[in-house]
Amino acid sequence: MLLRKRLDEHLSGRLLLERALKSWGINTSLLEVRRNQFRAPSIAYLPGSWIRQALPSISIGHSNGWVFVALIEPGWTIGIDAEPHDLAISAGVFDMMAKGEELLFLQSNPQHSVTLWTGKEAIQKAARMGMHLNPRNIEIPIDNRKSIISIENTNFQLENLTKNGYNISVAITPGDGYDSISEDELLDQTLERMNSIPDWSVGCNTTRSNL
Repeated sequence: MLLRKRLDEHLSGRLLLERALKSWGINTSLLEVRRNQFRAPSIAYLPGSWIRQALPSISIGHSNGWVFVALIEPGWTIGIDAEPHDLAISAGVFDMMAKGEELLFLQSNPQHSVTLWTGKEAIQKAARMGMHLNPRNIEIPIDNRKSIISIENTNFQLENLTKNGYNISVAITPGDGYDSISEDELLDQTLERMNSIPDWSVGCNTTRSNL
């Protein structure tokens, strides 16, 4: 049953992502989804297509059968997370997601736990690090719908939204949301070589008559 649920989430996420990309005018027939070492997703052209075109950064979230997808133009990374307003987060995990004054505030105001939870996850996703970025090191001003969060010299813009009974957090930061492979390096080297030689041609047979 759990495997079926995960498969349904995977397929619905890919379907919504495809629709979002098409709404941006992007042909998805030659695209694939890649994952970095922290399982953060990105989109890229299929190996062998030899297309080097900037693509948007992406983020995907799932909650209670709903799928949430966010896109942003190249040069930025984005994270989205959402949970129902009435989600009950156990007080036993508060010290795993907050520390210091933020933890004390959370223990005294558990009604804000969902907002903190989704905000921290959105930033983890925008950082493309997932839980490898400790949520206890992410402190969120709870009273602000929009915030600037600084973490290790990186500024994240965070916004909390409400829609259909869900708290939705979206975070963005300047960065590269693309995961390269060895073919990308080869293509970059080829393009650099072509640009450095003004009379670059396909081959000898096509230019022999000009000699």
